[in-house]
Amino acid sequence: MIHRMIIDTDTAADDSFALLVGLLHPNAQLEAITIVSGNVDFEQQIQNALITIEVAGRSGEVDVHLGARVPMARPWYAASAHGDGKGNHDFPVPRQAPSVERAADALIRIVNENPGEIDIVAIGPLTNIATAIMLDREFPQKVRSLQIMGGCDNSVGNVTAAAEYNFYVDPEAADIVFRAGFDVTLVTWTLTLARALWTRAQLAELSALGTSLSDFFTILDTPNLEFNAGMKILGSTHPDSMTAMLLVRPDLITASGRAFVAVEHASEMTRGYSLIDRRAAPERLNATMIDDIDGEGFYLAYRELLARGPRG
Repeated sequence: MIHRMIIDTDTAADDSFALLVGLLHPNAQLEAITIVSGNVDFEQQIQNALITIEVAGRSGEVDVHLGARVPMARPWYAASAHGDGKGNHDFPVPRQAPSVERAADALIRIVNENPGEIDIVAIGPLTNIATAIMLDREFPQKVRSLQIMGGCDNSVGNVTAAAEYNFYVDPEAADIVFRAGFDVTLVTWTLTLARALWTRAQLAELSALGTSLSDFFTILDTPNLEFNAGMKILGSTHPDSMTAMLLVRPDLITASGRAFVAVEHASEMTRGYSLIDRRAAPERLNATMIDDIDGEGFYLAYRELLARGPRG
């Protein structure tokens, strides 16, 4: 099945790896990229997305739309895991320029032109998605599915003891999105550590492929690997590319279930905490939780993507 998708991203390293899924996987048709304020300086995020399109051999084929530069009600906050999001490497200036159409407007337009046909993969803070809801209250019902990377399964986060980065940065937006009525699938940081943590041996295997895409991957992934080593995480983490891959390869999902998901935004102590309740009454269930995947299968699927090289 071909998935027509929009990827909403705060383009750091693993976001770029997710973009490669949308740009190159045979089951993906990437309709647009929308940029949201997140882990890297906003202008750098734009360049990182355009560089990724260029490396994939798709320059000028997929529009990049600029969205929210700050969270809905909070100051901008960035973690330090990704450097400049492009491996602190000097790539050639991309030929493509961003679109003049704003991200929320593009989201609404594309979905309205194709009701029930567009999957959105949201791998940054949910500010752009919440903005689209505020502009068009029927927007959630016209989206085919919303695949979200964010939160923790009632467990320890990667920013605070309570919260994962995407929900911590803009908890108000996350709260709006989970209340809006999308067909949501949630991929958490908890699952990342269990199934999308690639060892140095696996990374060496990817580097040894010797393609332009594997070289690009290795350059971008290096700061992530080094940061994780300082945090006692033995490998590099790939939540965003896992989220994109599970959309086009749902056969990799081995366990899932419905749950009620809510995001805390009133308490500073637990800001961004994702409450995941599988015991809720059926009428309150608002998300499908991905509980487990074939981690080795995900790695092999991504290795195959890097081995093929860009189209054309």
